[in-house]
Amino acid sequence: MTIRGYFIFAIGIFSLITILSAPAGADTPDYSADNPTDNTAEMDKMVVTATRTKEKKQDVNANITVIDAFDIQYSTAEDLGELLNEYGVGVSRQYPGASTQTGVRGFRTDTFGDELCSHVLIMINGRRAGTGNTAKIMTKNIERVEVIRGPASVQYGSAAMGGVINVITKQGTEQTELFAEGTMGSHRYGEISAGGSGKAGNFDFAVDATHTTAHDYYTGDNTRFYNTGYEKKQSVTVNTGYEFLPANRIGLFYSSFNGDEIGLPGYLSANDLDDYKNTDLESFDLTYDGATPDRRFEWKGRYFQTVDENASFDPSASDPSMWSSDNDDPYETEAEQQGAQAQAGLTFGGTRILAGIDWTHYDISSDDYAPYESEYDNPAVFLSGRTKLVDRHLILSAGARYDDYEVKITRPTGRTVSSDNVVTQAGAIWLFSEHLRARVKYGEAFAMPAAKELAYDYADSMTHYVGNPGLKPEKSSTYEAGIDYSRQAVDAAVTYFFTDFENKIETVTIGGGQTTTWRNVGKARLQGIEGSVSMDLGLLAGTAYCLKPYASAIYMAEYEDRTTGRDLMYTPEFKAAYGLSMTDYNGFFAKLNFVYTDSMAVMDYETTGQRVTIDGHTVADLIIRMKLADVGRKGKVSLKTEILNLFDKNYAHVKGYPMPGARIFAGLRIDY
Repeated sequence: MTIRGYFIFAIGIFSLITILSAPAGADTPDYSADNPTDNTAEMDKMVVTATRTKEKKQDVNANITVIDAFDIQYSTAEDLGELLNEYGVGVSRQYPGASTQTGVRGFRTDTFGDELCSHVLIMINGRRAGTGNTAKIMTKNIERVEVIRGPASVQYGSAAMGGVINVITKQGTEQTELFAEGTMGSHRYGEISAGGSGKAGNFDFAVDATHTTAHDYYTGDNTRFYNTGYEKKQSVTVNTGYEFLPANRIGLFYSSFNGDEIGLPGYLSANDLDDYKNTDLESFDLTYDGATPDRRFEWKGRYFQTVDENASFDPSASDPSMWSSDNDDPYETEAEQQGAQAQAGLTFGGTRILAGIDWTHYDISSDDYAPYESEYDNPAVFLSGRTKLVDRHLILSAGARYDDYEVKITRPTGRTVSSDNVVTQAGAIWLFSEHLRARVKYGEAFAMPAAKELAYDYADSMTHYVGNPGLKPEKSSTYEAGIDYSRQAVDAAVTYFFTDFENKIETVTIGGGQTTTWRNVGKARLQGIEGSVSMDLGLLAGTAYCLKPYASAIYMAEYEDRTTGRDLMYTPEFKAAYGLSMTDYNGFFAKLNFVYTDSMAVMDYETTGQRVTIDGHTVADLIIRMKLADVGRKGKVSLKTEILNLFDKNYAHVKGYPMPGARIFAGLRIDY
């Protein structure tokens, strides 16, 4: 093991030290409402993603990371991909052009945002987001992000192999809140956002809108990367609901992301000056959440629709790729999703049983590349449960899911192929106390084959592409064990995981190289250790401020493609996020954050078309916020200053696409 691996073990040792050193019950200050820290153990807080229903974190048999409202408001991130990278949740693979792939435990969302080809699942309020592109989800409407690390296919179906990232949007509460914010910065960046939330009688609402624009950026070596700017990125969300009985709410949710004239610069070495894309993500939800007065019986129903659209334009004025299209005839793709969820849960004593039905249907179209139109239909049923034994110290859980799939190529004429799949999971938790627990888990996950892989039948002048209706779903089996500790000012967790990935779908040529098809020929093995620790030194000292050092990291002890014997690409051996934050709970906040990504193997499509290694890098960000003035009894005006890539590091997530150098931003925010 390298020195980076020992860093993870040091987190575990540090957590044990903090267990012994944390005060058992010292009196602590009574902080104001701005205080993001309370004296309740973190594990005792509520989460929703791991079991599809509200559970205390200490009862959930998974390694969960929660990025809460305070973290998001004081983050430097503009979109979900940047937010996850800032907090060390997975590996970011970011391209210019509003395209970000996010990886967890060696698995990733699809490079081009195709949810059906992803191995990490992105969700909005507990349903499939309709995209794997985390750059399309902006942060102003997010209440919190809950990340399940590891398999969650029993709860959510296909693609939930490496993990699930559930974005939970803001919902109105009794306290009415309004905000308006404006930011300006490097490369002529501009942002305007506003929103509000509240509750009037039984009616609740939360609305927000964000508009940003930016010009071309400069890399860390002061090279201008032309055509990396964009005309606009715009996000609007509306979340409303009516509670007609206690714990019974009907809700309507609408969200849209719209990006216009977003530059597609290509590689820096072959900089295309005029290619661009327009991209949209729109969704609508109708929900009903209900429960009996004692909440022993709970139920939920949902119908949702999403549309993910992309249109790429390639004029010939600047054409280093030697290929162009008519501006009036762009390359367009569209994925329309509609679905429904119904579930019911029963709690009696220390036992909870949850059962449900999911249905998802996709219509996918592409203008320039076959299959031009395809359909994807997926009904599923699931059953899960947990029970508390031994005076509620032992928590056992188990679950199973059955999925049925039908895939149809409708243009050009193709096949209709049906398939099905069963996954299971089981685990146990031992609660030493309300602050300390140990957990073990076994979980299976899967990813269904894509439409073209199953049912393609298309020939061009060179090759005949033929789908393989006998393809099996890609599968993974994961074993993990961990320890979590949370008490007052201290949070720490360590998890070991081991994953076997089988039936990986890869292209093969047959018939003397004239025919291309797909087969289950790939295998991989992944194992590693992930950990996190934070400590509020101000709270430990009994002061009325927070001074918090923190760190989270993942060390991949093994990430081998067992077919080739080589390490998996785009998977660093080590990644860490660490830093120091400080607040006085009276309007001042400062944070210095570092993100280290180890070297990793990537494809060099820019020059050789061969596998190469890109260097590791550390990127530092600094954010400072301070209250300038009070507005009435509830409002305040705050000044925000941010320096991203503080030390002007020249780095890239993908070879040929260097990221921006140092950037400075300043803005004003009014809260009322």
